[in-house]
Amino acid sequence: MRVLGVDPGLTRCGVGVIEGEPGRALRLVATDVIRTPSGDDIGARLLALESELDRWLAEHHPDAVAVERVFSQHNVRTVMGTAQAGAVAIVCAARRGVPVALHTPSEVKAAVTGSGRAEKHQVTEMVSRLLRLADPPRPADSADALALAICHLWRGTAQQRLAAAKKAADGPSGPQARPGADGQSAALDRRAGAVGPSAAPDRPAAAVGRNITLHRAAAATRGAK
Repeated sequence: MRVLGVDPGLTRCGVGVIEGEPGRALRLVATDVIRTPSGDDIGARLLALESELDRWLAEHHPDAVAVERVFSQHNVRTVMGTAQAGAVAIVCAARRGVPVALHTPSEVKAAVTGSGRAEKHQVTEMVSRLLRLADPPRPADSADALALAICHLWRGTAQQRLAAAKKAADGPSGPQARPGADGQSAALDRRAGAVGPSAAPDRPAAAVGRNITLHRAAAATRGAK
């Protein structure tokens, strides 16, 4: 599986592509940082970012794109630019029919280091180890993009397997695959011993039969005396 991780930002947008499967060694395909001048118009910056992200998608053909889910309680201005860059990445992937997943920073840290409160240098160190890099990826935006890709490769494939297992366990569904409601009810009734009127014995006839039997027994007893 090949995943493109995107650490969104207007000034610096980290991108990283990895390949691998859960339980197997991961391989770095490419990583870089897309930059746009802070003095340029917002429209021009977003257009330049879209062009570069589309080039990465065309060149590396990822199976999925992982984008950081934007969350901030303080710097609203910064978070707006980050959200805009993330939206551009989502649109670029959707245009090409590539599935997109959003992961929070805590999810990424937990997936890569085992702790959702890990520091940036710890994330960078683990990314270097997992990808068997001689030197840590620089700048930090590049390392964050690779961490996003690793997180999705591990979490995303696990979720897909769980969904497939659940679907297989549920079996075929729909009206054509299920027996009719009447058939199900009759089967359940037979198992419970409470069958419907068509299968139940005729109660009046059974009562008459018992009366005849008792009458004959009484007559036989009188005859014996």
